[in-house]
Amino acid sequence: MKKITSKDGTQIAVDKSGKGPAVVLVGGAFNTRTFGPNVDIAPALADRFTVYTYDRRGRGDSTDTQPWAVEREVEDLEAVIKEAGGSAFVFGISSGAALVLEATGHGIGIEKVALYEAPFIVDDSRAALSADYLARLKQAVAEDRRADAIKLFMTEGVGLPGFFVALMRLMPAWKKLKAVAHTVIYDAETIAEHTTGKPLPAGKWSAATAPTLVMAGGKSPAWMRNGMQALADNLPNAEFRILKGQMHVVKAKAIAPVLADFFGG
Repeated sequence: MKKITSKDGTQIAVDKSGKGPAVVLVGGAFNTRTFGPNVDIAPALADRFTVYTYDRRGRGDSTDTQPWAVEREVEDLEAVIKEAGGSAFVFGISSGAALVLEATGHGIGIEKVALYEAPFIVDDSRAALSADYLARLKQAVAEDRRADAIKLFMTEGVGLPGFFVALMRLMPAWKKLKAVAHTVIYDAETIAEHTTGKPLPAGKWSAATAPTLVMAGGKSPAWMRNGMQALADNLPNAEFRILKGQMHVVKAKAIAPVLADFFGG
């Protein structure tokens, strides 16, 4: 692990593995460089690429300079890309995909982009998030009610059944979720504009001209697939692909070969 410094002084913890062209993996909500799908994806790519994973600010071994803004997280990603030599392929998953999307077109050295299931709600295939959802989530975090923040994010935000979230409290991973629960408001704010059930704004990402692969799981809810299809249609240089048999927590053996072919092509 190495610490690098973002523009506002935030210390970002970075791991590096493998050899070859640089690939940066960006995690979603609750993910760290040691927890989440990217933990297994990184070694699956390391035979062909130099893979960088990092703790987004406020998580793991990274610090958390306030006030938060999505622009600061873009700067964090820029710092990781600079550490990788100034240019890299970038993969983002879930709300990490939304963050990567925010960073595209900013001239920070992103050569190709791969996105998996940014949780955008673009039609009526599921209910839009309530107008007070983000405010209630922020209140839970401000009052250090971490379990409540996790439950709210998982049920209303992600759409998981309440009984499933109750069972999660009995699992070893619950402790890891609570450790970074305060950062879910960062993820919620990053995607908030695109969780209203309305179509994506035409032309918003017109500057995101890097080749882009947008993906969704074949077993994921229809609203996620619809959102990713709409995103691919909205981007100037994108293709859309369904990964058969996959859900939101995608398996490395399914996605790593797709990423390797896309980044290596």
